[in-house]
Amino acid sequence: MKGLDVLDWVVIAAYFAILLGVAWWVIMQKQKNTEDYFLAGRNIGWFMVGASIFASNIGSEHVVGLAGNGAGDKMPLLIYELHAWIVLMLGWVFLPFYARSGVFTMPEFLERRFDSRSRWVLSVVSLIAYILTKVSVTIYAGGVVVSALLGIPFWVGAVATVVLTGIYTVLGGMRAVVYTETIQAVVLVVGAGVLTVMGLDAVGGWSELKTTIGAEYFNMWRPNSDPDYPWLPLFVTSTVVGIWYWCTDQVIVQRVLTAKNIKEGRRGSIFGALLKLMPIFLFLIPGVVALALKMQGRLDWDSPDQAFPVLMANLLPSGLRGLVAAGLLAALMSSLASVFNSCSTLFTLDVYKKLKPHKPEEELVKTGRIATFFVVGLGLLWIPIITRLSEGLYEYLQNVQAYISPPIAAVFLLGVFYKRINSNGAIATLVGGLIIGFTKLTLEIMKSSFESGSILFNVAHINWLVFGAYFFALCIAICVLVSMCYPAPSAAQLNGLTFGSISSEQKSENKSSYNWVDITTSLLIVAVVLYIMFSFSMLSL
Repeated sequence: MKGLDVLDWVVIAAYFAILLGVAWWVIMQKQKNTEDYFLAGRNIGWFMVGASIFASNIGSEHVVGLAGNGAGDKMPLLIYELHAWIVLMLGWVFLPFYARSGVFTMPEFLERRFDSRSRWVLSVVSLIAYILTKVSVTIYAGGVVVSALLGIPFWVGAVATVVLTGIYTVLGGMRAVVYTETIQAVVLVVGAGVLTVMGLDAVGGWSELKTTIGAEYFNMWRPNSDPDYPWLPLFVTSTVVGIWYWCTDQVIVQRVLTAKNIKEGRRGSIFGALLKLMPIFLFLIPGVVALALKMQGRLDWDSPDQAFPVLMANLLPSGLRGLVAAGLLAALMSSLASVFNSCSTLFTLDVYKKLKPHKPEEELVKTGRIATFFVVGLGLLWIPIITRLSEGLYEYLQNVQAYISPPIAAVFLLGVFYKRINSNGAIATLVGGLIIGFTKLTLEIMKSSFESGSILFNVAHINWLVFGAYFFALCIAICVLVSMCYPAPSAAQLNGLTFGSISSEQKSENKSSYNWVDITTSLLIVAVVLYIMFSFSMLSL
């Protein structure tokens, strides 16, 4: 694999100089209170909100993992990149409730809707989930990319990524994260877009790519009898994970909460949904191109997760290679920075402040900075487990999320759409779901130690997509049945927090926050998603 030359390093250095300059400017601004440090003063416009949503999502699992899917015959997982329609749900369905409640975090919203028990459980589960998925996965991919680009040991690259990102995240807070993510989103789109175009040109065009790989390779819909990716469980589980991630997860929702108002937040989510359509072309297709070039004997890599960095290093000319390398590093850093800030927010406001409610604002900001370091350390310790759960980084991420997301998605969906759900139903679902999900995850990690054919082995062996679909249905049932055994919530508790309790004044306020442009753009995005779903099927191949 070709290494970076002097011109590449000049481009990378220029990128980081701009990035750190912006971060330093933000750090110099006073951030003495929690609203400014954790939510950037709630004063961000729609463009930066959308770019921040995109940059927060497009991290290691996409740069490394999605291209690995394209190179590793895992096309069905493409469905996770067709969640632009769920990003729209964040702006159109959930945001008005979050904004009206005035909350900082998602656990805080559950406390408003239910009680403090739900807030505690979601806070703990979210922090654990970040360590198992976002933090460890991003650090792992950072090590893979940096070591591939610079030719240094994996752990050196992983730790270097953490340190560099942690410095400006800890010091600058949410405002530094949002501003730098906007720059990183632009660099990433330009860099990966150039690689896609040049890759297709190198392989001989789209028709030659399909001829080399085989048209059937692009089919994302497999029969329900498929042992790995049955289409119906894939659709159900991916949708549940999508609702959890895009509509209830702190990392994403925190971006729209930084907006000036509901109108800017909704438009930010629409812009984020539009950008969400790009990863298929920016990362998946380059992975397929890398596979085609390997089949043609023009490229070589050992693991599918290496496809993107190897393609970049060998295909692009000097200077341009540095730009795309900067885009790779940008994606890794933006994703990591988002997680750092959200973990800090959750721990400080939902754990520390609840234990010590009289601490001054400056003390809370300081605590948030310290909390980041502990989360990073735990993420580093979890990295060795990643390779035991799945052969691919992206699949590992979706695998774990299928065990974490169902109870949270069920509680938020029912909490917003069904006013009869009460605090006992919510806590039973969250605690029960936590136990069931982590039991399945533990059994899967230990599967090799069980006797083949035993009960524990069979449970561990259940397809994760099938398990996720049934798990979600069980969570819905628990939430409804337990709620029916206890009194309904009072009207005062529900005020404006569910569809059945919105006042006419609140409805009018929400209606005035959008126009025909917002509606038309949203419908266009949904149409594009449906078109892509059809295009990657046997019906069109």
